[in-house]
Amino acid sequence: MSDSEPVWSYRGYQLRPGDFTTAMVHFFRAEISRANVWRVRLDTTTNWAVISTGAMISFAFAPGGHQGVILLNAILVTMFLIIETRRYRYYDLWSSRVRLMETDFFAAMLVPPFSPSPDWAESLAESLLQPHFSISRMEALGRRLRRNYLYIYFILGVAHIGNLALFPDVANSTQEIVQRAGLGPVPGFLVLLGGFAFFFALLMIALLTRSLHEASGEVMPRYGTMEGRGPLGSATKSGRRMDAWFRKSQQRKQLLAIIITDKAKVVSDKIIKELNRGVTSLPGTGMYTGKSHDVLMVALTVTEVEHLKAIVRAEDESAFVIVSPAQGVYGRGFSTIVES
Repeated sequence: MSDSEPVWSYRGYQLRPGDFTTAMVHFFRAEISRANVWRVRLDTTTNWAVISTGAMISFAFAPGGHQGVILLNAILVTMFLIIETRRYRYYDLWSSRVRLMETDFFAAMLVPPFSPSPDWAESLAESLLQPHFSISRMEALGRRLRRNYLYIYFILGVAHIGNLALFPDVANSTQEIVQRAGLGPVPGFLVLLGGFAFFFALLMIALLTRSLHEASGEVMPRYGTMEGRGPLGSATKSGRRMDAWFRKSQQRKQLLAIIITDKAKVVSDKIIKELNRGVTSLPGTGMYTGKSHDVLMVALTVTEVEHLKAIVRAEDESAFVIVSPAQGVYGRGFSTIVES
């Protein structure tokens, strides 16, 4: 492909290969920057939890310290955990876009036959047009617990028991420690039981969410196999190519538009020029009026419907448009036709 040959012409864009690559590089840098911002926010929240824990433990073991300081800090750390869970979901949204470009755009440039997976751009466009969190709250909560917060809660628990055993003087028995754990009208065994139950619930969340793998990950890439597609464009021995494991294989919703019009030539020419979509014309007859009409068929995606309606409305206000979902559209401009 020569440098003067455009990659595509669509809605006023004329991009040469160099222009497209430059745009992708700038977009990649922007997503890296945004992911870094949210990564720093994650670290900031963790720092808040660590600093507050250290400060509260120091107060608890100072002369006149009370166990209530540690329990109060446990509530504060839980608030930080909730905040960090939300921030981690935002971080993973930007991170997943970065990983998608790394595995399906840049990596494809390095490995023969230098062919990216045909659906990666659609997956990236879907994320831009309809942003949504890649992971659930439970997965994000479990990941932050396993990474940082279980250790913080464990330290708080040990500090709580140590405070009860040492203040106001050294306890002589386990029963005395339990009695000291009381808070007002709440007996000590209920306070300790509630603490153990809370930590056990967090531990179960951390363990049970280990099997959730929707997050794009921060260090190690993982890959799964999907028929006929792959970020590196290479087939496996079984004839299946590798896909980035976190990439959603679904594309933007594909539709089939049927247009009944008496100005088929004008309408079809404008659809081809502005939407860059192919148009097929079929003869039709209105059974009520007995008149002949042209029937145009156009395959398109959900984001192009409004543009199509505007084109038809501008050229033939009396036209009739039917838009229905398509199970699958294969061919140029859509999914590649893959042999089974």
